[in-house]
Amino acid sequence: MNTFPKRKFGVVVVGVGRAGSVRMRDLRNPHPSSAFLNLIGFVSRRELGSIDGVQQISLEDALSSQEVEVAYICSESSSHEDYIRQFLNAGKHVLVEYPMTLSLAAAQELWELAEQKGKVLHEEHVELLMEEFAFLKKEVVGKDLLKGSLLFTAGPLEEERFGFPAFSGISRLTWLVSLFGELSLVSATLEERKEDQYMKMTVCLETEKKSPLSWIEEKGPGLKRNRYLSFHFKSGSLENVPNVGVNKNIFLKDQNIFVQKLLGQFSEKELAAEKKRILHCLGLAEEIQKYCSSRK
Repeated sequence: MNTFPKRKFGVVVVGVGRAGSVRMRDLRNPHPSSAFLNLIGFVSRRELGSIDGVQQISLEDALSSQEVEVAYICSESSSHEDYIRQFLNAGKHVLVEYPMTLSLAAAQELWELAEQKGKVLHEEHVELLMEEFAFLKKEVVGKDLLKGSLLFTAGPLEEERFGFPAFSGISRLTWLVSLFGELSLVSATLEERKEDQYMKMTVCLETEKKSPLSWIEEKGPGLKRNRYLSFHFKSGSLENVPNVGVNKNIFLKDQNIFVQKLLGQFSEKELAAEKKRILHCLGLAEEIQKYCSSRK
């Protein structure tokens, strides 16, 4: 990236929870990609006035302002689709935290809208920028998978706000697809005890070479945020990831990718491959949800 930008893109951040706060911090700090961006303000349903000198603005003003050219959508997953549609229709570029939508059809429609408007639509996937993923990618390359499993545990999450577990946990699915290629669904079950805020989703997948992969999301009070994995290859096994260092500035790294897209520095081939992967994962998540619903 050229360190002396010819112009700056005006940015508004929608939603100022954990991700939105990190985005605002990165936009205000002197980084190479931030030099191309100018934080205009933030949108929130709460009346906050200002945060660290950044002014709150209404959604209507953000949509109509010619100064605002980019929207960062950092709100709850259930609101992403509506916000993306509104900002694209207003002629703005969009960066959205995953999952971009809670259905495949909506994602396809929004991508078509972005292409019609000639705007960048970027879905964040910071999990692919983690040190653990870089380690795994090196470990699995060129190896024949026999079977594998990935279990993720965490505290409770509201489905109404963040979507069905296959959508709220789509970063784990993205890991599996990025490591082993496109997957197909074999079966899925969802165990729920709503009175205890507990749920466990168990998904059986297979690779194109018919190797089985299991993906489990387990959430409830007292469960620590943790990832357990086990991959068995013809040439040996991998049980969990060693401590490979701290994940530094992963949201900033994602912003760098977004700015490169704004500047037209990604090839059509790279963009098409990323879109294919994202839509494949969203399609699988939807298929898992339908499979579980049909067995209730």
